Amino acid sequence: MQTLAIALFAITYILLLLLPRYRPYIALVSAGVFVAVGIVPLNTVFGFIDWNVVLMIAGTMGIVSLFIESRMPALLADLILEKTPTVRWAVVALSLFSGIISAFVDNVATVLIVAPVAISISKKQGISPVPSVIAVAIASNLQGAATLVGDATSILLGGYANLDFLDFFWIQGRPGMFWIVQLGAIAATVILYFTLRSMTGAVQPQERTPVEDRFPGFLLVLMIVLLILASFIPEKPAITNGLICVALFVVGLIRDLARGGTLEQSMKAIKDIDLFTLLLLMGLFVVVGGLTQAGVIERFAAFIARTGQGNVFVVYTLIVWMSVLISAFVDNIPYVATMLPVVGGVAAIMGVEPNLLYFGLLCGATLGGNLTPIGASANITGIGLLRKEGHEVSAGQFMRMGVPFTLAAVTTGYILIWLLWS
Repeated sequence: MQTLAIALFAITYILLLLLPRYRPYIALVSAGVFVAVGIVPLNTVFGFIDWNVVLMIAGTMGIVSLFIESRMPALLADLILEKTPTVRWAVVALSLFSGIISAFVDNVATVLIVAPVAISISKKQGISPVPSVIAVAIASNLQGAATLVGDATSILLGGYANLDFLDFFWIQGRPGMFWIVQLGAIAATVILYFTLRSMTGAVQPQERTPVEDRFPGFLLVLMIVLLILASFIPEKPAITNGLICVALFVVGLIRDLARGGTLEQSMKAIKDIDLFTLLLLMGLFVVVGGLTQAGVIERFAAFIARTGQGNVFVVYTLIVWMSVLISAFVDNIPYVATMLPVVGGVAAIMGVEPNLLYFGLLCGATLGGNLTPIGASANITGIGLLRKEGHEVSAGQFMRMGVPFTLAAVTTGYILIWLLWS
C-alpha cells in the first residue's frame, strides 16, 4: 500500500506541474483513485477535508470581491500617493501598501487592487510600469504569511496546527509570524529601494477615486475582529472561523440586494470565489490523508530527520531552503498541504518545538515564490496585467527584482525564527 500510495502521489504531482489549468480535476481524480484502491476508506473521505480552511478561503474571497468593487482600496492608494515626493518613493509606498492589504486579503486580489494604480502612475510619468507592478506583486506575496487570513498557506497552517488569528502575533510568550514577516519586509524594502534607483521624477497629482459604499470595508474589519474574538473561545466548533467568514460574506450579499443591487452583481461576487483553489485543496486533503493513512508521511518525516543526522539546525535549514527552491517553481498551496504533516512528524520524531519547523516551512514556501515569475499566483497575475498593457516581462527582468528581495526577506525570517523558537 505504501508503494502504491507513493506512486499515485508522484503521478499526481507530475500532472499538477505539467497541466496547471487542470489541477483541481487532477487532485479530485487522484483522491477518487486513493478511495477506489482502498488506501482511503470511503467513510473517512469527508473527514480528511479541512472544512474550516475551505470555508475561510471561500468567505474571505467573497468579502474581498465586495471590497474591491467598493473601490475603497484604490482611494487609499490615491491618498498614499499624495504624500510621496518622487516616483521611486511612490513605488516603494505602493509596495508597502499592497503588503499591508495582503496581510488581510488574498495576494491575487491585492495585486488586482493595487497594480492598476501602479500602471496609472507609470503612464502619467511616461515610464515603464514593469518595475512598479513587480514590486506590488512580490510585496503582496511576502505579507501573505503575516496573518491567519493573509494567504491560503497561512490558513492551511492555522487549520493543521490549530492556530488562531492572535497566534500569528503572539504565541507561547513569543512573537509570531506577523513580526517575523514585518522585519523581513523592512529588510526586503531597503533592497527594493536600491533596486529602483533608476526611477526618478516627481509624482504628478491625480484625482481621488470616488467611493460610494464603505460597507464592504467595515465587513472586512469586522471579519478580523470576530476572528480575534473567536480565538478567545476555549472549546469552539472546528469550523468556527470558516463560518464567520462565510456568514459575513452572506451579510454583504443580502445588504447589496436590499439596497437595490442586482442578482447579477451578487452572482459576480460569488463567481469571484476561486473554485479552482477550493477544489484543488479538497482533493489534496484527501490525497495527503491517504499518504498519512498508508504510513508514507511518517516514513518521509523519518527520512528528513535521518538526513539531518539528528541535528535540529540542519533539519530546520533543510526545510526552509528546500521550501524556497521548490516554491520558486511549484505552487505553494499543494506543497504546503503535503509538507505540513511531514514537518509535524519530523518535530515529533526529533522531540523539537513544532512551531520552529512550521514557521520555517511557511517562511520558505510563501516567500520563496518571489524567486521566479511562475512561483506565485500573484506574480502570474501581475505579469498578465502587464501583458494586457503591451509589456512582456522576461524571467530575467522579474528575477533582477525578485531574487534580492526574496533573499533579504527569507534570510531575515530564517535567522529570526531560529533565534526565537530554537
